This record gives sequence, structure tokens and C-alpha cells, in this order.
Amino acid sequence: MNIQPLSDRILLEPLNDKEPGKTKSGIYLPDTVDKERPEQGKVIAVGPGKRNEKGDVTPVSVKKGDKVLFTKYGPHEIKVDGKEFLIAREDDILAIVN
Repeated sequence: MNIQPLSDRILLEPLNDKEPGKTKSGIYLPDTVDKERPEQGKVIAVGPGKRNEKGDVTPVSVKKGDKVLFTKYGPHEIKVDGKEFLIAREDDILAIVN
């Protein structure tokens, strides 16, 4: 896979921290129940940055490998080689998880 985001866009691999198919009380659920969009992801690739009014490029504040929190419905879903990814703008990124 060779994807290079443009401008201030960021390619994310969604992370699901929930244990699939089981509630906190131990009840097993079918796979179709928990299909909510993730809010965490790993940065796979970063664009060069956004241009300001003067034409200078302001670099993106996250880097490849960072684990980030993002808005639930901001990023766009894409599929590459059968694998799901998200493309978000820097404004959609809320925080870096350490």
C-alpha cells in the first residue's frame, strides 16, 4: 500500500479497544450488534500540511505511529486492498494518546 495524504489530511488505521462479542457482565453478543465507529486510531501517513494566507505550509502536529483520538463522524472511510482505513483532517484529531 502506498497512499500519501494531501494537505492537512491524515491516514488512520482504526483501533477497536472493545472486546468483541462480550458485555461487561459476561453476556455474549452476535457480531452484528456492536458495529459502532471507532474513535481511536494509529497514524499511518501524514500529509505535508495546510497552506496559510501567506502561502507557507504549516506542518501537521501528529506523526506516523502516533495513537490518536478523533471525532466519531469526521473522518472518511476508505478501503484499500480489502482493509479499512480512515482519512481525517487535522481538525478532526482531538488528542494524541501516550
